[in-house]
Amino acid sequence: MEVICRYFLYFIIYAFIGWSMEVICKLFELKKFVNRGFLIGPICPIYGYGVLGIVLLIGQNTKDILDVFLKSILICSLLEYFTSYIMEKLFKARWWDYSRRKFNINGRICLETMIPFGLLGCFVVYIVHPIIVNFVALFSQSIVIITAIILFVIYFIDNIVSFNVMNKIKSEIKKQTVDNTEVIRKKVLDWLATNSILYRHIKTAYPKFKIYNKMIEKKQN
Repeated sequence: MEVICRYFLYFIIYAFIGWSMEVICKLFELKKFVNRGFLIGPICPIYGYGVLGIVLLIGQNTKDILDVFLKSILICSLLEYFTSYIMEKLFKARWWDYSRRKFNINGRICLETMIPFGLLGCFVVYIVHPIIVNFVALFSQSIVIITAIILFVIYFIDNIVSFNVMNKIKSEIKKQTVDNTEVIRKKVLDWLATNSILYRHIKTAYPKFKIYNKMIEKKQN
């Protein structure tokens, strides 16, 4: 139980660090705060899953830095690809698209993001993760378990609320009667802008999302 709780805390910490990185990048790019990520809270789960995948799959085999670099690229790229695919199938919209970047695969991943994945993976394995492990180890077993349980409940509720919001967006896409993808996208963005802050969060977090083309095909049929 304690081991599971410790790894869940690692997940939350890395998810928060990833969210912070995304927010800082957007702050420099757009000169304003943007709450990045699918969830409402200040975490991006894909970073948490990615780092845990790297830590668990690489394990203690860290002597070969090139091996760590390549495995980090593979793990994170697969995670990003299948996250994009699953979210597209669930909500009928694509939330990021690398189609215009060189060396991309179906617009879901590209070389431009793969290299940073490898570098960040090495940085985490050799520098960050030992610090995080030592930090969590400072706390007693009871504190670790209680903290993990509280954070898990919050995380679980956030997922439920966020999925509900996304399903409402999916329903709004289905309501549109036009056949042009960009027109539907604009209508959905306008709808998001006039609804509660939960919906506006999705608009600001993913301003370049695209409607899943098969939704249009179904309308035409």
